[in-house]
Amino acid sequence: MAGRMVVGSAALADLVRPASAPDQVGGHRVLPVAPELTGLLPNRGLRRGSTIAVAAGQPQRSGGTSLMLALLAEASRAGSWCAVVGVPTFGAGAAAELGIALDRLALVPNPGPEWATVVAALIDGVDVVVTTVPATVSASVATRLAARARQRGSVLVPYGRWDGADVTLQVVRGVWEGLGQGRGRLRRREVTVSARGRGAAARPKEIKVWLPGDELTRVIPRTVSSTVGRPATPLALVGRG
Repeated sequence: MAGRMVVGSAALADLVRPASAPDQVGGHRVLPVAPELTGLLPNRGLRRGSTIAVAAGQPQRSGGTSLMLALLAEASRAGSWCAVVGVPTFGAGAAAELGIALDRLALVPNPGPEWATVVAALIDGVDVVVTTVPATVSASVATRLAARARQRGSVLVPYGRWDGADVTLQVVRGVWEGLGQGRGRLRRREVTVSARGRGAAARPKEIKVWLPGDELTRVIPRTVSSTVGRPATPLALVGRG
């Protein structure tokens, strides 16, 4: 199954009602993320009611889509409902490989001019709502959606520029693995992910992770110095075993 394709307000209402039904993770205030990502988040997971933005970054070093999928995987595997809005090229196969449960995944590839209405409706009944950010979205609409997520206990994950997020994650560097001397296949990518935010997340952090992940690889996240002109604190990568 390639996820539930949602078209029209009636289909959206039908989805939100079953997604709102109590489940084994519904009462948890923090939804799980992959162990490699816990050091980036102040609650070591996706706190209900929070807004966790994923910056798109520059195309030549972009790994934002893989990072977004990695954020969903553990919560989905644990039983949470997720939705992805405004990503017509979303790869269901890649999502399934990361552990995202496609039978609890709603896809709205092209929300059109009713983007804000669609996102608001999904926030009412879905645990984690990922959405691309339209270039025309106003600050007032963004503020209302973030407030709605806080009220409803959903996790809002904007993909793109989003001012005022509790935490903003961004892939800042990346190196592919898999190519040999002019031959081979791209298999995975070692990326450096930065985290900046407010409150408990005000202190910048960076970690290195593999995307797609490798459960045998772990990282030791260390705080990034905020002093201008100072090199970032090196990150230790723990070996396999």
